[in-house]
Amino acid sequence: MQEPLKFAYWVPNVSGGLVTSTIEQRTDWGFEYNRKLAQTAENNGFEYALSQIRYMASYGADHQHEATAFSLALGLATERLKVIAAVHPGLWEPSVLAKWVATADHLTNGRLAVNVVSGWLKAEFTAMGQPWLEHDERYRRSNEFIRVLREIWTSDGGAEFAGDFYRIRDFDLKPRPVDVPGRPHPEIFQGGNSTAARYNGGTVSDWYFSNGKDYDGFSEQVEEVLGHAKTAERLQPVRFGLNGFMIARDGEKEARDTLREIIEKANRPAVEGFRDAVQQAGNSTGDKRGMWADSSFEDLVQYNDGFRTQLIGTPEQIADRAIEYKRRGANLLLLGFLHFQEEVEYFGAKVLPIVREKEAELAAREPQLTTV
Repeated sequence: MQEPLKFAYWVPNVSGGLVTSTIEQRTDWGFEYNRKLAQTAENNGFEYALSQIRYMASYGADHQHEATAFSLALGLATERLKVIAAVHPGLWEPSVLAKWVATADHLTNGRLAVNVVSGWLKAEFTAMGQPWLEHDERYRRSNEFIRVLREIWTSDGGAEFAGDFYRIRDFDLKPRPVDVPGRPHPEIFQGGNSTAARYNGGTVSDWYFSNGKDYDGFSEQVEEVLGHAKTAERLQPVRFGLNGFMIARDGEKEARDTLREIIEKANRPAVEGFRDAVQQAGNSTGDKRGMWADSSFEDLVQYNDGFRTQLIGTPEQIADRAIEYKRRGANLLLLGFLHFQEEVEYFGAKVLPIVREKEAELAAREPQLTTV
């Protein structure tokens, strides 16, 4: 509990903002806007920026910048911000990505990370002529993908791996990623809600990202992932990130009214199309615990269930929820906003100071708890 809660933000590198709604969003997907936003974010308490990956127009995201190139550009435009690039196994070879990350890591002085996305949008894979694996096979491939990355980045001499999806032999990476104290290799993030995702989170990933969840839903995921971690050979303990869409306003009514307007102005055809695609993916798991399997229409207006985390209200109310999630195992909150530039500044000025005050109170009150 002594370690400060970390904050990341969703990079708006695709058009349409972070909600599928016709409400005004003073956010732009272009580089100049995002360059300024990244600089603002690192000066307002954000440690990470996650560039999302879309390859073609879908569900309101009519234009999109590729995540690895965009992440590197933002890393070069900042001094401290860590940039997380989303990547798909099946579209990247792990050995090629390992080389790309090593170079980008040197260019950013050790600030490059990856988010391994097993894939949910079948239409993108088939449009590019790529095979589409069933749900659990996609996660089994991701498991190998992550293990290959780690083997290449940490092995002494030629890396070796023989699996069902990937095989490498005597692969010697030079230069290796930057030697950052406390970091055995560039950080590997991975998300998902399914049983297979939770297994990967506990056994091979550095960070497990959760879609938006209420308190009990998040605690249930943390407990299961930690159960898998107990029997895994890990270089470091697994850490947890939680998605949330933040609407911080001076008054609670103003914040709730904003949420109501977002949902009332939802782009219904886009949300319905997204729901059809993602709930098919979630329900494709044997136990029906996949991503978005139980998401409502209102949840999917923010396409990672960010409203469920309920970071909506006054700075004091939001700080209280953030601290409770920290108590339940969250090491990082991944945030989206309606008007990114203004609201990131508001977060740094109004919300973050209260979070830090409450963290100090929590550490004094519960010194026996440790960060998972």
